[in-house]
Amino acid sequence: MLRAIPSQRNGQPRYHFRRLVPVALRPLLGKTEISLVLHTSDKLVARERAALLYARTGQLFQAGKMKNPSKDDLIALYEKIIAEHEALRQVEKERNEAVRNAERARFLFEKMELVTRQTEFLNNVTPSMQKIVTGIQALRHKLDKQDAVTAADKKGLHDQIDNLNQLIMNCATKTANLAPNPPEKKKTKAPSLSEMAERFVYNDPSKSAGTTRDTGKTVALFIEAFGDCPVDQITGTVAGEFRDLLFGLPANHGKGKSTLPLRETVKQTAELGAATVSGKTVKNHFSRLSSIWTHLVQREIVMRNPWANWKFDTTKKIERRAWSESELTLLLRTPWTRKVISKRTYQGIVQTALYTGMRLGEICNLRNKDVEVIDGIPCFHIQPYTEIINGKQRDWSPKTAAGTRIVPIHSKLLEAGILSFKNAGLYFFDELTIASNGIRGSDFAQAFSKFKREMGIPEEVTFHSFRHLVSTKLRNQKSDIRELWIDALLGHEATHRSQGTTNYMSGIDVRNLQRVVEALTY
Repeated sequence: MLRAIPSQRNGQPRYHFRRLVPVALRPLLGKTEISLVLHTSDKLVARERAALLYARTGQLFQAGKMKNPSKDDLIALYEKIIAEHEALRQVEKERNEAVRNAERARFLFEKMELVTRQTEFLNNVTPSMQKIVTGIQALRHKLDKQDAVTAADKKGLHDQIDNLNQLIMNCATKTANLAPNPPEKKKTKAPSLSEMAERFVYNDPSKSAGTTRDTGKTVALFIEAFGDCPVDQITGTVAGEFRDLLFGLPANHGKGKSTLPLRETVKQTAELGAATVSGKTVKNHFSRLSSIWTHLVQREIVMRNPWANWKFDTTKKIERRAWSESELTLLLRTPWTRKVISKRTYQGIVQTALYTGMRLGEICNLRNKDVEVIDGIPCFHIQPYTEIINGKQRDWSPKTAAGTRIVPIHSKLLEAGILSFKNAGLYFFDELTIASNGIRGSDFAQAFSKFKREMGIPEEVTFHSFRHLVSTKLRNQKSDIRELWIDALLGHEATHRSQGTTNYMSGIDVRNLQRVVEALTY
């Protein structure tokens, strides 16, 4: 749970992370809850830190439930989590201090430079000013003796005044040249869009493969339309033109091979009167660019974010729905025809979706070690992980924090031999491949989509519709299964947003989750 507490010093919120310890682990840890200060008033940063702590404490709780560790082992793991949190805080503190020191040094250097220029100014101007003062004193002395002011004296006084005027002009010229004008700073060329995407998205290990892939598509579209512009040249006007261009693209753009340039594609779409992309799609493109500009504004690389505060009609053009009984019957009775994926893997993935409601990405990224026996019940353990594959690091995590969960394996899946997929390799469904964009299971997703279309299944029914179907069936069953248990099984945020549902989701017994799973019948 993320909690904001106003600071007594400046009134800004300071964020805290709190999570209740499961009842069974409280005697071992000697705590009823884990509470940590997140050391930030930035809500986005607080959410990122809280998500990391949520995952780590979840691992702690699972270790306590599944591995029966000793009290000392469990406390050692808890202390390791706290130490990692404090180490991260110390690294950020040192980095912020280094930035402040650099800013302070720059400020002092500019002040020293100004003092140097002022000293030079005084050394040049002081002798002239002394002459002016001496001249004025002489004039005052003569004017005091009014009886001595003859015509000749008046002429002499006028000459002296002219000389003084000239001296004053000289001083003014020196003042203009020396004192007020600071040295001109050379204007450095702003980095390009592709450079900033590389820096803040592609090379950021915290970004998921999906985020990196989708941002790459958006950046490629922009560069095709306007070139790889310096970011300070991308204004609201350019953003508006890009918005209009996106809304002119066909609805299936990017889903097949296209040889036409972007602007010609838009022109052809208009001529044919074809359906265009949805407001949600355009909004997603703008959101990806806006996230890059958030970094640029914070670092003062640009002055404003031209991608923010645009309005979009995000009403879905196609409302996805669950499979109907007739559509499901047609799917299951039609022989699998796609050769890129074997019939055995196809059946295993579809059966898993029907009896768990898991997302396709969760199924495709199951590892063999994620199949566990908990309290005597075979389960899928959906959890974030990092693996080294062919010398490269691959990170994967569920879609949301609630996506980290335990899913008991349905008895029908066990009867169908789902555990026969378990092997000595890394992944449970080992036939699937990792695409060049880092997504595992893209080959299956494309094959399934084509297979479905060949049967005439409507567009609003997709693989994700299995998840809709499971959710619908569970929420319409007549037993005493609680909504909270269904949310926990499917990895949804609790539908009842009370403090109890937020804090106690992780404490649901695996046998209650098994009751939910076994309520699914076809």
